[in-house]
Formats: sequence, structure tokens, C-alpha cells
Amino acid sequence: MNNVEQVDELTLEQMAFMMILHSGNARSTIQEAIQLYKTSSYETFEEKIDEARGQLKEAHQTHFSQIQREANGEKTDVSLLLLHAEDHLMSTQTMLDLTAGLVEMVEQKIVNPNQEG
Repeated sequence: MNNVEQVDELTLEQMAFMMILHSGNARSTIQEAIQLYKTSSYETFEEKIDEARGQLKEAHQTHFSQIQREANGEKTDVSLLLLHAEDHLMSTQTMLDLTAGLVEMVEQKIVNPNQEG
């Protein structure tokens, strides 16, 4: 049984917990990456960011599976747990995007210190 089939068999509550698990792991990994960047461990930073992207991909796939269920006519009872899981997922995605963007800006300033913008 592949991951998609396993996710399809989960209850809504289990899916919410899976989203929280994977996005929480991604958030922790992003925080580790930031600390590594501060200590000039740039290669390890990139590895951690890639790891975080993988964790977020798992969370997004779980979320998308639930969206597909609803699109196929299965009613979704919105719960506080599901809302929390979605909030966790999106705030971690924002954290990843901001971290990557800020590091890119810093890198551009290091490579081209006199460049404006």
C-alpha cells in the first residue's frame, strides 16, 4: 500500500494529526536551519531547508487528500482540530518562504554588496 492509499484510509481526525505532525517537524527543522545559517553552516542550512520542504510536502499531500474527498462528495465536518492543522500548515509554509527569501536577499548582498534593491 502506498502513501496515498494509506492517507485515503485515515479518518479526518487522523489526517489533522498527520498534518500537525509533518508541519510541526518542518517548523522545527526550519528553526534548526536558521541556527545553522547563523553559525555559517550554509551547506547544512540548505540540507535542513530541503528536509523541511519534504515534511511540508507530506503535510500538503495529506491536506490535499481531504480536499479530494470533499470534491468527490464526501462531507467534511469542520472541527477546531482541522482548523488548527490548516493554520499550522500555512504558518509553517509562510515561515519557510520567508526564511528562504531572507537568506536569498542576504546572499545577494554578500555577492553584490553595492547592488541596490
